[in-house]
Amino acid sequence: MSRRHHHHHVYVVELSPDVMYEPRFKKANPDYIPGKPCVYVGMTGLDPDQRFDKHKAGIQSNKYVEKFGLRLLPELYAVYNPMPYQAACEMEVELGIGLREAGYGVWQA
Repeated sequence: MSRRHHHHHVYVVELSPDVMYEPRFKKANPDYIPGKPCVYVGMTGLDPDQRFDKHKAGIQSNKYVEKFGLRLLPELYAVYNPMPYQAACEMEVELGIGLREAGYGVWQA
């Protein structure tokens, strides 16, 4: 199947630093380096812009993105998209791990 038929995407949403005041988020990020971005990493069959809009509208949203989501960070994910479903599932996990290892505050559903 050629790449143009794939329609799954990984995406990264920048979250307000205030998300670090949320106990569950803080606990999930013990190695967070203050000053680094806090992000949500997800995957979707939609265009990432559409998915972000749904989060902000409270439709199938993650509570951290709905409350603290600022903007998409395509510089962290655009190179990977689009891809097959299974690859997107794996890339979502790998991207989250990589960002966490770089000191980011990371949340994944």
